[in-house]
Amino acid sequence: MTQTHPHASNTVRGTVLAIQANFYRVQLHPETLPTDGLDALQQPLLCTRRDRLKKIGVKVMVGDRVAVEKIDSRNATATISDVFERRNQLDRPPVANADRILLVFSLAEPEPDPYQLSRFLVKGESTGLPVLVALNKADLASPSLQQEWEQRLGYWGYAASAVSVQQNCGIQELSQHLKDRITIIAGPSGVGKSSLIHRLIPQAKVRIAAVSGKIAKGRHTTRHVELFQLPQGGLLADTPGFNQPDITCDPKDLPQYFPEIRDRLATASCQFDDCWHRQEPNCAVRGDWERYEHYLDMLAEAESAAIASHHTRTQESSLKQKTKSDHRLNYEPKLEAKKYRRRSRRSQQQELQEVCESLNDPCESLSDLSQTY
Repeated sequence: MTQTHPHASNTVRGTVLAIQANFYRVQLHPETLPTDGLDALQQPLLCTRRDRLKKIGVKVMVGDRVAVEKIDSRNATATISDVFERRNQLDRPPVANADRILLVFSLAEPEPDPYQLSRFLVKGESTGLPVLVALNKADLASPSLQQEWEQRLGYWGYAASAVSVQQNCGIQELSQHLKDRITIIAGPSGVGKSSLIHRLIPQAKVRIAAVSGKIAKGRHTTRHVELFQLPQGGLLADTPGFNQPDITCDPKDLPQYFPEIRDRLATASCQFDDCWHRQEPNCAVRGDWERYEHYLDMLAEAESAAIASHHTRTQESSLKQKTKSDHRLNYEPKLEAKKYRRRSRRSQQQELQEVCESLNDPCESLSDLSQTY
């Protein structure tokens, strides 16, 4: 990534909203537009990337702040000439310069799964971004159920707000939290993420699918990451839905992704510095709190993932990967290059020279000897 200063003079800047094949949709920043008519460009531009960026390995991501040139206002096209330094970068979903995570769950159809919600919260915490929680479909739940889940999440360390897309309840308050920020919206399929985006951004073109009646779970409708512009300012990133986020973090980092553990360690300390908060004596974390079993289960999963990753790296260092005819992967030992490498002609001639010297046998020429050796 180049290190161009984002406020360089005479630079037209924008934000990448979406990536489709080798094209990028970029929304220009109005404050960087010159006064020669380009301020009429209100719609995103369809951009390509300069070959120079590709040659030096600069990758363009959704959320990137970029410099654009060769703007064709008639065809709404341009070229990305530079990518400014990122404040942060997420791999899953692949978004740059995000400010916060908005987790969306539903109070009914489907009902919240505490363990699944906990996994999403841990995944959100692992990004290092602030996490907001919205409980959708409040119109299908009783007030007591809404209050129960808001209090429950409060014990977990999160402020949750109940919203209803159908009744437009709580939407205005939620939109104020998203103002002038890049927010990543995530959550299981079928909880109403796409419907919520439509309510927040009426002009957004997002696919919506009904919840499956047979399994009472949502169907995936989002296929790629895309940023939508909020009317009051800010961007909302719609991400592909998934039901069970993987816990692949470093096991040592997992305790910091639980607000309950952070609070306990802020007021007390464990006997051992390397305490895993399982069966160690005088542990300040182990206790009767709701998500403690969630922590133990995820810790075991993170440890298994770390062992599997180490085993894979070990295999790749000593084994070579081959694909069988049935498309299964197989590992075979790598051959030691020095053992099977053919000796060079120079080394052969040096050995012949040493033989001549040891035998005190005068040779007319080394080439003649090499022919008879």
